[in-house]
This record gives sequence, C-alpha cells and structure tokens, in this order.
Amino acid sequence: MAITFSFFKNLLETQLDFFSTPLGVIAFILLYIFWVNIFLPGSWLSMFGGLLYGSFFGSLYVFLGASLGAILSFFLGRTFLRRWFQKRLSSFPKLELVERSLSNQGIKFVVLTRLSPIFPFGILNIAYSFSNIKTSDFLIGLLAILPGTFLYCSLGSLASTIYKFDEIITGGDQLYSFCLTCIGFFATLLLVLMISRIARRSLQDIN
Repeated sequence: MAITFSFFKNLLETQLDFFSTPLGVIAFILLYIFWVNIFLPGSWLSMFGGLLYGSFFGSLYVFLGASLGAILSFFLGRTFLRRWFQKRLSSFPKLELVERSLSNQGIKFVVLTRLSPIFPFGILNIAYSFSNIKTSDFLIGLLAILPGTFLYCSLGSLASTIYKFDEIITGGDQLYSFCLTCIGFFATLLLVLMISRIARRSLQDIN
C-alpha cells in the first residue's frame, strides 16, 4: 500500500513539474481549449490552473485557453457543426431563450450572461453562434469571464497554500503573505457574488 501511494505521489509531482515548464503551459492551454469544447465545467480546470500557476498567471492562462476554446466553439457553431449543436442546445431551454434574446439585446445580454453563473460557459458559446450577434460583440463579451476566472484560480492557489500550511506557520513573512492571500480571495468572492447578483436581476428585467 505504501509503495502504491508513493508511486502515485511521485507520478503527480512529475506531472506538476511538467506543467510548470513552457511546454507544460502550452499543454494546459490546449487542454482548456479541448475542455471547453466538450462542455465540461470550467471551474474544475480553472482551480487546477490556480493550483499550478497561482492566481495571476493561472488566470492569464485560463483566460487564454477559455477564450480560444470559446472562439473555436463559436466558429464551429456557425459552420461545420451547426446542425449537431442545434440538437445539443435543445436540451437547455434557458439557452434557447438566450439565443432569442440576443437578437434584441446584443452586447449587453452577452456580458450579463457571461457574468451570471447559471449559464454553462461551453453551451453559451453555441447559443451565441446561432444568434445574429456580431463577432466583435462576442469577443468583447469574453472579458466578462475575468472575475469568475480570477475567483476560481484564487481558490486553487489558496488550496495550494493551505497544503503547505505547516511550512507557512513557522515563517512570519509567509504567514503574512498567507493572510493577504485569504483576504484577497474573500474580497474577490464577495465582488463576484455582488456582480452575479446584479447580472441575474438585470436578466430577469430583460426577460
């Protein structure tokens, strides 16, 4: 049992070391592009990005991967896979409403739906591709995922810090840094919750 645990621990550390390299960063971004297009929850991989790279660089790499993945979905939804995506969209009544509302609301509706956590990121990209939204509005709307991206990456970074808490507690500077990290995370959480609440109310007013 000890040998098995040691094997998997070493394997995990090796993989984490790989993702820390420039090639590993590229692999992470490509993984995120793939992740977005198979409609898996981006929060999981975002937290993993925060665990690997910290809040700032994790957010940067996640945003890049998520944006490229969203652009790919948007392009496929308007071209080769339109019919297949239409069948997929029919399973999400809320997103069919998004498609109809986009015709009248444009960029405002894109930003609000990106800010609201009730809409799956991957499926939203498909809903946008079926509407008559401008490509430029779609691209601008991607900026609205930044608050949520930073929140999840901060959570992953905080988890990494807590894992090393026994080392932190012995160093004054490290403990001070840990406290600042916690304060930053909870401040970000509060901000994202406030933004999400405002977005949800605005969407209800539109509907």
